[in-house]
Amino acid sequence: MAGESRKWMILVATIWIQAFTGTNFDFSAYSSELKTVLGLSQVQLNYLATASDLGKLFGWSSGLALMYMPLSVVMFVSAFVGFFAYGLQWLLIRSIITLPYFLVFLLCLLAGCSICWFNTVCFVLCTQNFPAIRPLAISLTVSFNGVSAALYALAADAINPSSNALYLLLNALIPLLTSIVALPPILCQPSLEPLPLDAVRHDSLIFLILNILAVLTGVYLLISSIASTFTTARLLFAGAIFLLVLPLCIPGVVYAKKWFCQTVNTSFCLDGSGFILVDADDLELHKELITRTGSNNGSGVSNVLKSDGSNHELVGQQESCCEKLIRKDQLVMLGEEHRARMLVRRLDFWLYYITYLCGGTIGLVYSNNLGQIAQSLGHSSNTSALITLYSAFSYFGRLLSAAPDYIRAKFYFARTGWLTIALLPTPVAFFLLAESGSSSSILHVSTALVGLSSGFIFAAAVSITSELFGPNSVGVNHNILITNIPIGSLVYGMFAAIIYDANASFSISMVTDMVVCMGTRCYFSTFILWGSLSVVGLVCSVLLFLRTRHAYDHFELNRQIS
Repeated sequence: MAGESRKWMILVATIWIQAFTGTNFDFSAYSSELKTVLGLSQVQLNYLATASDLGKLFGWSSGLALMYMPLSVVMFVSAFVGFFAYGLQWLLIRSIITLPYFLVFLLCLLAGCSICWFNTVCFVLCTQNFPAIRPLAISLTVSFNGVSAALYALAADAINPSSNALYLLLNALIPLLTSIVALPPILCQPSLEPLPLDAVRHDSLIFLILNILAVLTGVYLLISSIASTFTTARLLFAGAIFLLVLPLCIPGVVYAKKWFCQTVNTSFCLDGSGFILVDADDLELHKELITRTGSNNGSGVSNVLKSDGSNHELVGQQESCCEKLIRKDQLVMLGEEHRARMLVRRLDFWLYYITYLCGGTIGLVYSNNLGQIAQSLGHSSNTSALITLYSAFSYFGRLLSAAPDYIRAKFYFARTGWLTIALLPTPVAFFLLAESGSSSSILHVSTALVGLSSGFIFAAAVSITSELFGPNSVGVNHNILITNIPIGSLVYGMFAAIIYDANASFSISMVTDMVVCMGTRCYFSTFILWGSLSVVGLVCSVLLFLRTRHAYDHFELNRQIS
């Protein structure tokens, strides 16, 4: 019983770590001031934003560190690296020290790397303590990473709303303090034994309650950003902290479980409640079943099982070009392990890669440029509110990524199909921004749509990678996938920066010694390009769905049979 209680305390500690270490999402809050202090062009500022994303390329180093160091040590290394990187940037903005541009670039790179190390720590904690319902644990905790910017904006408003440099100081201190608070439960990890089915269902119910609480937290932060003033910000921030501490009551619920079951008669039954997950054991069973069914036809590829169980013969049929594209090297089953060399030779991986590159990554680049976008459209006073809005809806998108696991018993749909649906708001948002001019309401609506879409993609990507290319190889394969983030950050951000600087000569506004582009033309072409690229991502996601839906349907059919 004590072991069960401690695992829930570890989950809460993981939520805190994720909630306060998404420090890359508030870059746009202080980017204008950083640009002024260093006297940068928009292109040079884009390099700094890219450097933070470039840190993800070194995410593999955290896995290497875990081979030689305890989990708690890896957590504190990442905390001190972030403290060093953000702390020096704060001293720079406060004009206490001076640093060359190259060193600032390296500091941004270190900050991005520290975030990846924190994410690895959280992933390992969820995997070790919730092996049977790992997708729910990872989805819930990763969701809180999206709310970091809203929490930091509320904290900054509570301390000094006129200081943008304060964000850097908070970025340096809060993750370190959070690591100290999270240390006791991490050091006291229980040795967990495999849980019976009833216990897994009970844990799933608790996760449902936690997700409802998470939604309430997001709504609270969203309302707080609208109602926040200097006099109320401290009270609102205290309320946000209370909501983050509230899940600590879960250990008490676990302790009271036996008493409750013995003294209270309840008609509520978890059987058939829909908590059905694609875990590693299911994938292994699926692979065994499909190997048997495929043993009669040599390769197992020529026959694809329809959702109704009938064989669809493809050999010798006349096919259109589109059908050939869909059928070529098509996945037959979920969970087949793909080594890196095999992975990069699959068409499905590259469709997935482009989908992510032209979907979630564009949303991240948009958030990095949000400060300059708001400033150019004459809404610089709303920058903090826009950051909170993006953060809150990114958070909601991440929470929604778990919805397919909850409703699967009643409504089954391939996860790649959900990915396609999640991509739909992105092109709509960018074309609205290009069409609307400087409308404040459209800017807010579009920011919410982009945040919702990118948040879903970020959270769902780990599960999709595991299902399509194997659960045992997910660490390496997912790191290969997210190499698109620094590439997209550099290319998309560079294009936006070049257009911004080119149009600055048509609308010159002197802010201190910095030339600022003002007007709709600063980002009009950028919005058109980003919208067009997101359509490309949408098309690739549709093709990925069409190519993988038979594998998902086959898996679901085998699961029901077994």
